[in-house]
Amino acid sequence: MTAGGMENTPEKTRETGLDYNTGMGSGTAAGLFALVLAGVLFSAERPEAAQTGDGIYAARRRAMVTEQLESRDIRDKRVLAVMGQVPRHLFVAPASREYAYGDYPLPIAEGQTISQPYIVALMTQCLELRGGERVLEIGTGSGYQAAVLSLLVSKVYTIEYHALLAETAAGLLTKLGYSNVEIRSGDGFFGWPENAPFDGIIVTCAARRVPEPLFEQLKEGGLLVIPVGDTSDVQRLVRVRKVKGKPVEEEITLVRFVPMIGADKNKK
Repeated sequence: MTAGGMENTPEKTRETGLDYNTGMGSGTAAGLFALVLAGVLFSAERPEAAQTGDGIYAARRRAMVTEQLESRDIRDKRVLAVMGQVPRHLFVAPASREYAYGDYPLPIAEGQTISQPYIVALMTQCLELRGGERVLEIGTGSGYQAAVLSLLVSKVYTIEYHALLAETAAGLLTKLGYSNVEIRSGDGFFGWPENAPFDGIIVTCAARRVPEPLFEQLKEGGLLVIPVGDTSDVQRLVRVRKVKGKPVEEEITLVRFVPMIGADKNKK
């Protein structure tokens, strides 16, 4: 699969910053994706059991931070520290753990993906977090992004369209001690108005436009980070700041995410 003339492979992902969350291309990347897809549903294995050999995973996390994040444009020291702390391998299927710290997205259940580490760090950095914030995430997935955010802010609210993913992520986050994360299953297009306003909102699925309910739920001065554009092609990752009640948009890079499901998909 290609996008904008660029092959959909981990190597091209490194070169372009594209996060190909709808699938990987031919050759080695396709083989990797097929391999981990075979074990995509989360098993009943206890997270503690998966930490056997955690020294190896810790070394891989350190290498990930150095080679994939610091070597690019991730400069926020708090983000770098947290990315080196959260056990990403516990947020993927057992069959995927060998590849958990690679520079590419991986499949999880319900046809969804966990973004490549660089994109997780970049989107988190774009929120300009200083501590004490309340953040809304749209698209919980396996819970990895929520875990990263939870160590940087006061409270994380996260919405997942797929009930199975929401339930699995909630159980894992609780077991691992991420106690300041609240999860619910629902249509993220409408946000979480009863807990608004939010200092920041991060959307980990592609929308055709910035959902108005999400912008309305931002605090004045708050930041919304979201992939926007054709959900079947490459999208623009944008940061929207609320200034005097109006959106001020900044393009960050090009990405490719799975589409937002629900109201955004149904709206013309």
